[in-house]
Amino acid sequence: MQVFAVPLAGVLAVGGLSSSAFAAPKQPQQTPQETGAQLDAAAAQALRGMSLEEKVGQLFVTWVNGKSADEVNPKNQTDFGVDTAAQAVQKYHLGGVIYFNNSSRDNFDDPTQVAKLSNGLQRAAIASGAHIPLQIGTDQEGGTVTRMGAPATEFPNSMAIAAGRDTGSATKAATILGHELRAVGINQDYAPDADVNSNPANPVIGVRSFSGRPDLASSFVTAEVKGYQNSGPASQTVSSTAKHFPGHGDAATDSHTGLPKINRSEADWRAIDVPPFKAAIAAGIDSIMSAHIQFPSLDPSGEPATLSKPIITGKLRGELGYNGVVITDSLEMQGVRELHSDAEIPVLALKAGVDQLLMPVHLDVAVNAVLAAVKSGDLPMQRIDQSVLRVLKLKLKRGILFSPFNNPAQVMKKVGTPEHLAAAQGIADRSITAIANDAGVLPLKQKPSSVLVTGWGATTTQTLADRFTAHGTKATALATGQTPTDAQIAEAAAAAKQNDVVVVLTNNLGGFPLQGKLLQALMDTGKPVVAVAAQIPYDAGYANPVPTWLATYGYITPSLEALAKVVLGETKPSGKLPVDVPAGADVHTVKYPFGHGLTW
Repeated sequence: MQVFAVPLAGVLAVGGLSSSAFAAPKQPQQTPQETGAQLDAAAAQALRGMSLEEKVGQLFVTWVNGKSADEVNPKNQTDFGVDTAAQAVQKYHLGGVIYFNNSSRDNFDDPTQVAKLSNGLQRAAIASGAHIPLQIGTDQEGGTVTRMGAPATEFPNSMAIAAGRDTGSATKAATILGHELRAVGINQDYAPDADVNSNPANPVIGVRSFSGRPDLASSFVTAEVKGYQNSGPASQTVSSTAKHFPGHGDAATDSHTGLPKINRSEADWRAIDVPPFKAAIAAGIDSIMSAHIQFPSLDPSGEPATLSKPIITGKLRGELGYNGVVITDSLEMQGVRELHSDAEIPVLALKAGVDQLLMPVHLDVAVNAVLAAVKSGDLPMQRIDQSVLRVLKLKLKRGILFSPFNNPAQVMKKVGTPEHLAAAQGIADRSITAIANDAGVLPLKQKPSSVLVTGWGATTTQTLADRFTAHGTKATALATGQTPTDAQIAEAAAAAKQNDVVVVLTNNLGGFPLQGKLLQALMDTGKPVVAVAAQIPYDAGYANPVPTWLATYGYITPSLEALAKVVLGETKPSGKLPVDVPAGADVHTVKYPFGHGLTW
């Protein structure tokens, strides 16, 4: 039977894919969209000859160390007992890897380098075991959570996009993000965030969420899934991942460092948290990520959702009817490790109904725990096969099995193009929200000759100052951070007196109230002061002396460029709040309501 662009029998060999079919990188070929029955049949055929070790390997996604597949990195020896990333892929028959850009796990130099890394890892996967190419994933939500930065196209946070109230912009952003990721060999994006940020004190979601309202969040989740998954041939798009089920938006604890408890009724859960996930499922989402949160109304046992059969199998699979891939949030996070050992966690997650295990702390411990559970009968082989089939079907659907490679020579013709950069800037321009302008400071009566940019963020204040300067207004950056000292405040006040206008950036004013002392000192200078909530818009709700507030919902360069243009009067603010902004810590009193946004 011929299912794909090539006869299935010709590429599937001994339960896997023939490595000869992938001898060298080549331009991805377009493969037709297949029916569910065809994908099921092809996945079942690929599964038949796989060993237990190869099957279990398909269920794991982990980080790798280094910027090339064959780079000898001592961290690989510590983490996996091998020298190179390619050897780690082969040793564990990995189903996927995840790329990072932080100091401890940095896989990104530039897009062409990433493309070569991806090709090297795919060669390693294809030459090993079942010959199944990798899912290569990353967290490219946009804004705060961006792994592949410039010269790739950077988009604002989700909340900024929703402030523009244009779902077409969300589809455009996801289309560009997905196409640029696939150009460098990344075929899975752990985005969008489908959480409804209903708790203004949420320490980990915030502007990563589209909105505090389920209907607005749902429409933007749908729009982004369309852009990621349906904006071209399968070989040019990426799998999208809605996160974090059953909903992380009401958390008051960061699940990276603790185990949040969501004290919300089941009825409220259905009304608030469920709609964006239902929308994602209706849009054909390839995967859904679980949350490391306790949700007693859904499972009174106290297990985190990732390890909860009532939540994963009962609610997500049963009630919502989702039969795609479920992947855990990182298994390094404290939220999932609070109650169980690192050996117990992967077995419990699979029993709960999860398919893929993301970033276990000790990969060897996790893999061997699953193998032992299968051999002892604690995990039935049928349960393993069920998840492996879902993973294989996703890889077939997304064209990974037949188009695993990219062309490094073509990368910079597809990544960070002028058209993509212009699209990102246009979306950022529509996001700036004028929350308050009680003294009529804006629009400025005349273009200032000098601006002081102060407040939070050494890089952010300098980048904004550079944007003012690029528009013909001399600007000076003076960062004071989230906890400004008296000396820093005095220095900022003195500098303010030497400038025509002061722009002060805040970040989490409620959690770091000394920023309020800075605001007062700047107002006392008598200079025009524009306060900017450079991350969460809730800063504007706290009692403070500044009558003029703008919100950017983030601090990537396009957002700061958009901010500079609004302050200088080159554009008008047009964003609308996607959340209610309460009166400071009093979350029951709304100071600036959902949909509020001034213009002039």
